[in-house]
Parts: sequence; structure tokens; C-alpha cells
Amino acid sequence: MKSYVTFSREQRYGIFLLITLIIVFQCLYFFIERRPNKILVQNESFHQFQKEIDSLRAIEMERRIPKIYPFNPNFITDYKGASLGMSNEEIDRLLAFRNKDNWINSTKQFQEVTGVSDSLLELISPHFKFPEWVANSKKSTSFSYKDSNKPKTFAQKRDLNTATAQQLESVNGVGPYFSERIIRLRNTFVGGFIADVQLQDVYGLTPQVIEKITKEFTVKTPRNIQKINLNKATKEELVTIQHIDYNLAHYIIEYRQLREGFKSLEELRKVKDFPINKIEIIELYLSLD
Repeated sequence: MKSYVTFSREQRYGIFLLITLIIVFQCLYFFIERRPNKILVQNESFHQFQKEIDSLRAIEMERRIPKIYPFNPNFITDYKGASLGMSNEEIDRLLAFRNKDNWINSTKQFQEVTGVSDSLLELISPHFKFPEWVANSKKSTSFSYKDSNKPKTFAQKRDLNTATAQQLESVNGVGPYFSERIIRLRNTFVGGFIADVQLQDVYGLTPQVIEKITKEFTVKTPRNIQKINLNKATKEELVTIQHIDYNLAHYIIEYRQLREGFKSLEELRKVKDFPINKIEIIELYLSLD
């Protein structure tokens, strides 16, 4: 056994050298980075794919850019001004000018009043929409704006039941989106609207815009309807009226029985769950006779 475990000096040196080499190679294996495998890319296909991605990205970016519809700069609000890129100081100058009952009648005057930069003015001025008398007038801009805003008579207004989308879009704040909604609602009734108040049923249309519309348009040819006697109507008759469902019809009849009939249409406001904001539309279909 001694001959197997006893080594000469040369053998000991050889064993030590072998162990040293093993340790060195192990370290090299674990600590030296492996060279990454080379990835083969087909340049032509890659560039084609990249072009498609860039094209889709450009389309999406263009879609996200908010559209600016024509507007009268005299009616710019804080929110509208901020969305156009105006500073708070520029908006405040415009509002202060308007609070003095002054009117802006040109792009140049808008810049003089607000102090907006040339670059911003160049960006937003193409969307300015002044009244026709301002655009066509050859007289001085000192012409009274109030004269053009004189309320129109019934005869001067256009018929809301025959107005086209283009005619409706001439009202500041309407645009293609709301003109389409107005006509779509009008067409749901055979014969059109009964009264101007039905514009309240156009989703998203604000009271301010409705007021502007009714300054230019009104229902001149209302459709004929047979009004329902509120004090005699059955539940089935009541539910044929806009904004009245079976539950509300039940509460109306219940109130009528408790009070021995309605004395006026205004009493509908006291009915449980009655939509107060729609009472003017509901009253169009009712009578007490």
C-alpha cells in the first residue's frame, strides 16, 4: 500500500500542477463571458416590417391629435384657451376685454388684445369664424356688434324641422357631430319636432348651445299630435309619452287618485320619481281637458 500513496518529488509537482490547471479552467468557465451566438437577420424583411410599424404609429399619432373646429374667438373660455395653447395671462386679457362689452373683429385685433405669439396665432387663426357681417363688411371695425345680435323675429328664423345639417353647423358650437344628432332625433318622429324644447333630448347639447340654435331656428311646422287628458289617461296611454315608463305612470295615477285629479300640469313635479328636467317635454303631450 505504501507504494500507492507515496509519491516522488516529480510526481508531487505533477499532481499540484494538474490541480492548479483544473482550478484555473473552472474559473475561466464560470467568470469569462460566453460569446453570444450571432443572430442572423434578414435585412430586407426587417426594414419592411419596421416601415409598417412606423406607418401604423404615424396613423395613430395623427388620430390622437385633437381636431379644432371653427369657432368665434370672442367666446373662448378658460378651458378652450388652455386647449389651444394660450397662457393664463393671455386668456385673462381676452376675458377682461370682453367684460367691457368689447368685441374682437379680426385676427390682428385678437393678437393685439391677447398678446399671443406669432407662431400660436398662425396655428389657431385659420379656425377663427367671425360673423358674416364682419367678414364681408368694408366698413370700419367699430361697427356695433350688438346691431348684428338683435334678436330675430319668428318670421326671420329658419324652420328647425326643415333645417339641413349644413345650416345647423353655421351655429357656433354645433358642428357636424351635433347637427347629425339633431337631425337623427328629429327623424325619429314622423313629422319632426313639436317644439324647440325637444332639443334638450339631444345628448351632449348644452343649454348655451341650445340657446344659440333657437336664436336662428325655431319649429315653424310642428307635427300634429293628439294630447292626452292627464286626469283620464290610463297607464297604457301614459307610457306612450316620452320619458314616462310604467313605474312613473303608476305613480302619476296614484297621485291623481289621492288628490282627486290634477289642477295644473305643474303638480306633476310633486309626483314620486318625476324627471323634473323633462317636464317641459312631457307637458307637450298632456292636457287637463
